[in-house]
Amino acid sequence: MIPTLLPTYARAPMTFVKGEGSWLTEADGRRFLDLGAGIAVNALGHANPALVQALTDQAGALWHTSNLYQIPQQQALADKLTEHTFADTVFFTNSGTEACELAVKMARKYWYDKGHPEKTGIITFSGSFHGRSSAGIAAAGSEKMTKGFGPLLPGFVHLEFGDHDALNLAVDDTTAAILIEPVQGEGGIRPVPDQCLKGLRDLCDEKGILLIFDEVQCGVARTGRLFAHEWSGITPDIMMVAKGIGGGFPLGAVLATEEAASGMTLGTHGSTYGGNPLGCAVGCAVMDHVTDPDFLAEVNRKAALMRQKLEGLIAAHPDVFDSVRGSGLMLGIKCRASNADVVKAGYDQLILTVPAADNVIRLLPPLTITDAEIDGAISRLDAAASAVGAA
Repeated sequence: MIPTLLPTYARAPMTFVKGEGSWLTEADGRRFLDLGAGIAVNALGHANPALVQALTDQAGALWHTSNLYQIPQQQALADKLTEHTFADTVFFTNSGTEACELAVKMARKYWYDKGHPEKTGIITFSGSFHGRSSAGIAAAGSEKMTKGFGPLLPGFVHLEFGDHDALNLAVDDTTAAILIEPVQGEGGIRPVPDQCLKGLRDLCDEKGILLIFDEVQCGVARTGRLFAHEWSGITPDIMMVAKGIGGGFPLGAVLATEEAASGMTLGTHGSTYGGNPLGCAVGCAVMDHVTDPDFLAEVNRKAALMRQKLEGLIAAHPDVFDSVRGSGLMLGIKCRASNADVVKAGYDQLILTVPAADNVIRLLPPLTITDAEIDGAISRLDAAASAVGAA
């Protein structure tokens, strides 16, 4: 008999009932150090007082009206995002998956309105993850994501990650856009080098096509800048955002330049819940934190400290770990042992990490993690690695 919850997850045998900062408390009272942060969602930690206050205040006033009316909190968050980014305009969604759907629609509608309906192709890369909607799985293209879900949404061209020659050959008269994560998350914490992002911008400018960044996982201060692409000094035309922007509340967005968004006119897109007062009130509180230069400086300091300690951990367990990769507090450890075994051994040491492709474990702690908690994380990972090595 099928469970009452659709069995699409192999859930770990823990039930968390309370969170505070970098910690989650299990129903049996055990406290786990959380280096997953809900997969880069709880950017400011669990039950952050400022976010709790913003949500509580808004919940006591107004939850939902729909986008048939003006929503002041939505306007305030859009203003904050455009003030601090390349974007001229924002559309709010409930998730990164929904943001992907709109980004694809926006790119194709742009060219349709420009008199080029043939320009529908979107170039993507192996190892990518853009959500689990029809557009998202078609964009990723991997068998794991697409098997059994055909026919797939057409128009996506899949290239090997880092294959520059193939990229240049793939752009043709039907190409509308290039879609890429500046740092792949599900793909195993693989950063795109700054020079490659610059090369993509140059190629898009040369060919007259749009550049779309998926910063759902790597954005919102995760890499030590507000958005990861800022390290390269270039900007996209369209960007997908979610996860950290809501600090744990379901919220996503598509940011775009006025030109790239020009096809999205009255009635071309909509959302019942997207940009609701609750989500946007929390999003405003998140932005007030993550745009503070002192906060970003602390993220970078702690990232350097954590990476240094991880290098020592890897050196101490060469049979279990291979190398560390990533940017800011979006780090991955490439494993020699099974990454699933390392994650499971971590449970025994009361630490949570997240598996990814390429036999990597992801370390995506709250950006508010303390130095003492970083020390504790290394100690627990050390004990987990010793257990895996002994086995």
